[in-house]
Amino acid sequence: MSNRPIALADALASFDALWSPRIVTRVNDYDVRIAKVEGEHLWHAHDDTDEFFLVLDGELRIALREASGERTVLLRRGEVFTVPRGTEHKPSAPGGAAILMFEPTGTPTVGDRHDEVPDHVDATKGHVLGAEV
Repeated sequence: MSNRPIALADALASFDALWSPRIVTRVNDYDVRIAKVEGEHLWHAHDDTDEFFLVLDGELRIALREASGERTVLLRRGEVFTVPRGTEHKPSAPGGAAILMFEPTGTPTVGDRHDEVPDHVDATKGHVLGAEV
């Protein structure tokens, strides 16, 4: 991890892979991850942790399966949303987006329970920014 300021625009420009988060820094036992996203992710749930999303650019949709039924949250640039632990969710960005996520170190991008992982989704615990993938 860097001991210097990190420009998120430069960090995002340093990679092209979609749905493949980069860890830009750590805060205690949490990763701060950025990702470029476009199209759909997959239905998944994190059983033991919430998942925080901040949209840096574009729009992100998060479909949720809740006790009351399914709904979709639309996040525009500068908006945040936290998916509660155990909630099945499916992020998507038809027009593309850049996002920042905050979650415990080691949290898999496909959660603890998930649908089949499509080829365009990187099933990872995050890649250190600047490290070869």
